[in-house]
Amino acid sequence: QEQLVESGGGLAQHGGSLRVSCAAYGFTLSSYWMYWVRQVPGKGLEWVSNIENGGGSTHYADSVKGRFTISRDNAKNTLYLQMNSLKPEDTALYYCGDPPSGYWGQGTLVTVSS
Repeated sequence: QEQLVESGGGLAQHGGSLRVSCAAYGFTLSSYWMYWVRQVPGKGLEWVSNIENGGGSTHYADSVKGRFTISRDNAKNTLYLQMNSLKPEDTALYYCGDPPSGYWGQGTLVTVSS
């Protein structure tokens, strides 16, 4: 069964760092561009970043540019999001996925204290 499983969320202080991971099971991650999106409870989804199949091209929302880094290890079938200089407004549920295929994880909660 195909699934994506996020991990690594938690509590960080303002200015701190966290790395969230997204492991793929039942399908080959390298076949897909991959995305990170986030959602503040009660609000809409916000696109955060995406990365092409081989990892050579990445894109970021202005709100995270220069602070977050997306990467992937296709040999491990895993996607990452390194988050530095965290701000309270980064608090959200973070989801990994591929919109065209409909593959999405269950989300991991990141909370940044002020």
